[in-house]
Amino acid sequence: MTRNAFLAAALATTLAAPAMADGFTLTSPDIAEGQQLSSDFVFQGFGCEGGNTAPTLEWSGAPEGTESFAVTVYDPDAPTGSGWWHWFAFNIPDDVTSLPGGGDVSGVQLTNDYGAEGFGGACPPPGEVHRYEFTVHALGTTLEIDNSVSNALAGFMVNANSLASSTITAVYNR
Repeated sequence: MTRNAFLAAALATTLAAPAMADGFTLTSPDIAEGQQLSSDFVFQGFGCEGGNTAPTLEWSGAPEGTESFAVTVYDPDAPTGSGWWHWFAFNIPDDVTSLPGGGDVSGVQLTNDYGAEGFGGACPPPGEVHRYEFTVHALGTTLEIDNSVSNALAGFMVNANSLASSTITAVYNR
């Protein structure tokens, strides 16, 4: 293995998102693993007609040392070369264990890839099935960044400080 290949592998291992911690779970009365999103959670625009509402998310079993949470919704199948950020919220207080439907967040929300702050629903190209990864991260700190940073930088900071994460991957096609 070349030095560069070794360094790349070591960096990828170091920055990999943590696996679900024993007992740290994300649940929702609105979405389920591998199931089609309802129209409530579909974007209104770009040829899509939905409610553009965030689902209710609930989590439990955060590991000891959790100081805040981050919630993300990401579409890795978007034809952009870098996926699509539908929602990125962080610095959610450590005593919060759910987000109500609609996307009210006690924390910082970034601009999604539609160009609006907060949640933006599913809207894949016609005929394609896309995955929507709803993830909660338990962080060992409160992030010292604000809503002016990119989703990529916030993602780096979340992954670097994540004690545990849990994901529900839903799908949608039109």
